[in-house]
Amino acid sequence: MKLEGKVVIAQGGGPTAVINQSLVGAALEARKFSQVSKVYGAVHGVQGIVNEDFLDLTQETTHNLEQVAMTPSSSLLSTRDKPDKKYCHEIFKVLKAHNVRYFYYIGGNDSSDTVRIVNEEANSSGYEFRAIHIPKTIDNDLVLNDHTPGFGSAARFVTQAFMGANLDNRALPGVYLGVVMGRHAGFLTASASIARKYPDDGPHLIYLPERVFSLDKFLKDVKQTNEKYGRCVIAISEGIKGKDGLPIITKLVKNIEHDAHGNIQLSGTGALGDLLAKEIRDKLKMKRVRSDTFGYLQRSFLGCVSDVDQHEAREVGEKAAHFSIWHNMDGSIAIKRIGYYSVDYELLPLGAVAGKTKVMPDNFINAEGNNIT
Repeated sequence: MKLEGKVVIAQGGGPTAVINQSLVGAALEARKFSQVSKVYGAVHGVQGIVNEDFLDLTQETTHNLEQVAMTPSSSLLSTRDKPDKKYCHEIFKVLKAHNVRYFYYIGGNDSSDTVRIVNEEANSSGYEFRAIHIPKTIDNDLVLNDHTPGFGSAARFVTQAFMGANLDNRALPGVYLGVVMGRHAGFLTASASIARKYPDDGPHLIYLPERVFSLDKFLKDVKQTNEKYGRCVIAISEGIKGKDGLPIITKLVKNIEHDAHGNIQLSGTGALGDLLAKEIRDKLKMKRVRSDTFGYLQRSFLGCVSDVDQHEAREVGEKAAHFSIWHNMDGSIAIKRIGYYSVDYELLPLGAVAGKTKVMPDNFINAEGNNIT
């Protein structure tokens, strides 16, 4: 059966360095099929769908789209809206009114859940419709994926930043803290270790949200490391938590901001690094203590984009068109590793991925909880 109608592509959540490859891959592949009458891009994600704010990508030249593919961040602009069932009903109403038969949403955990609910709306109303979640997140925390588009480039940035910070710290010894993104998963923070070559290379300590963080133990670790190497480089996740499961930043900062999802605001502030640096100065009596919060720099940094990440981001976009139009299927696309180094793409049920979070496996983290294996 040929399902004839329009395609809508949207981008949600935090941008990445390669998210536009997925957009362009999906758009160009979808344009090849005769049953697709138009390919629209929704401006500001699901917000743009509800507001009927669409760009006609059918009329864009291939050359222009290829130029867009090479740019970082979300070219269609993004949103932090986390749609509930009522919001998703409005999304579906607009899509149906425009005879949209194929919906591709590029995003992380929340975006996959949105795709699931919109798809259920279509099913319950008997409207023939194909919905695909295209993976994207620098956190690398989508379940059943070997890794996610966006992570490779962000990891490369973090790795290279710590390579430089380590050499800087070797020249002028002291304590250096680099605070890396990651609310629940420590993959990006752990990537700080990739370029360690010699036994005394930093980061000497790595703290991830998967393990309980103790300030007293942290200070003891810093003291011992500094005594051993005469310096100490630390990679620390912004999402580190105490025994109560609350982010450490809530114990150190009085007025906590929250994002649109009700989550405690972890990025956009240097508070965690500054306060941990102050604890080291005050309690360990160390003078040369510095901290950097990588913040948004990790997401769309243009200087060290991974080629492999670009290629895979492109292919998950292309696969969205193939699975939905050729094979008449809904689902969430996943990257599966099949060799060293080779991957394939699989379509998973939306419910298997939606709203779930992958964390670092326990055996990736050392017994002390202050480094990776």
